[in-house]
Amino acid sequence: MKKTLMTLLNTYGASGREDAVREVIAEMARPYCDQMHTDALGNLICIRRAAKEGGRRVMVSAHMDHIGFVVIDADENGFLRVHNAGGISKRASINRHVVFANGVHGVVSNETEDFSADDGKMSNLFIDVGAKDREDALSMVNLGDVAVYAPDAFELANGMIAAPAMDDRVGCAIALEAMKALGACENEVAFVFSAQEELGLRGARTAAYAVDPQIGLALDVTLSGDTPKGAKIAVRAGHGPCVKVRDSSLVAAPRVVAGLEKAAQRAGVCVQREVLLSGGTDAGAIQTTRAGVLAGAISIACRYVHSACETVSLADCEGAAKLLAEFLRDPGV
Repeated sequence: MKKTLMTLLNTYGASGREDAVREVIAEMARPYCDQMHTDALGNLICIRRAAKEGGRRVMVSAHMDHIGFVVIDADENGFLRVHNAGGISKRASINRHVVFANGVHGVVSNETEDFSADDGKMSNLFIDVGAKDREDALSMVNLGDVAVYAPDAFELANGMIAAPAMDDRVGCAIALEAMKALGACENEVAFVFSAQEELGLRGARTAAYAVDPQIGLALDVTLSGDTPKGAKIAVRAGHGPCVKVRDSSLVAAPRVVAGLEKAAQRAGVCVQREVLLSGGTDAGAIQTTRAGVLAGAISIACRYVHSACETVSLADCEGAAKLLAEFLRDPGV
């Protein structure tokens, strides 16, 4: 798990610019799937055929994309003006190291006059790439290019790992590890590594329409309620993967929640119930596809979500992979 996760964390893949991370995931997944293709939105869809007829069709979705800063202009002094691509926090971004797909590095900073870190306006942020003037800046990057927090994965004590892009490379790593462990399965499984989740669950919506699953699961992070005076949510990092009950995009099917909890018991994995008051995952898009899909999610409690130091427990991730593989063998739905 750790090797897979670290590889994905160190690969570029901004929202709408997932090509590099998709290629890395495809290489990892290829030995463990029967069919693989990339659709028009850039989703990577990996099919594991059922071992025999009569099984269910299950879609598992983890998003590849990462929040970032899209270049909209450059001023006469060579500073790039940017807008958010996804849920960027200004407060978490000031004076941060960022990198573009072509390897150009920069620093996100801010105008100091009349500046508020909490007003949500992106117009007073800029990226310094060391350019001399506008022409120099636009010789390094193009309008529309996207910078992300530079890769910086590191380990803390007690099996905790911090990095940018943990949301949702951790879900991708869980899917890959479950794919390896699955073995013969009576259900057909479509492992979807989705694009543009951070821009409105776009990839999962089109992928679900194509796959037409009977059961859908998202793999993603959720807030962790264990930091001082932090998020008010009853899940804690290091206390097991979470079975989502609801968030602002999804009311999980009770049958899927029950199936996940029974699979956790069979796999010997301790789980937590997650009730998230805001935010959403690919499961919200899957659930409302076509005539509706029985949908749920497995989440990983994550500290400092949408920052350059998103922090999770490796043990939670390993437990989630075991839980997922067991659920896919017998969803009980």
